[in-house]
Amino acid sequence: MARATPVSVLLVEDEVLISNLVADWLSERGFAVHEVTTGDAALRYLESGEPVDLLFTDVDLPGKIDGAELAQRARAQRPELPIVYASGRYGVSDLGALVPRSIFLAKPYHRDDICTLLERLTAHTAH
Repeated sequence: MARATPVSVLLVEDEVLISNLVADWLSERGFAVHEVTTGDAALRYLESGEPVDLLFTDVDLPGKIDGAELAQRARAQRPELPIVYASGRYGVSDLGALVPRSIFLAKPYHRDDICTLLERLTAHTAH
């Protein structure tokens, strides 16, 4: 059975060109993408009650909340939320413990890899 609404991705990326590019890739594959540039904005969006099926966040974000803290706080609010971290500056070993059921991707990443990964992580939401 097809899902009535598209899978919703909260994309947190401070580099506008990267954010726009990834949002375009995901939109072309049928995802609904909401873009924000800071961890604070992402938390406000999560707290608003808007649907979010997956959090895709850069690690190095401006402001007081980086991607690692954002992931922890998002998981506290929504325990089943799949989380994908991405970074071109840090490796997974630099982050310490990732939240359970999350994935780290090194930048640069390939369009098809991102889309396929997010489709797999959200496949259960399509039922």
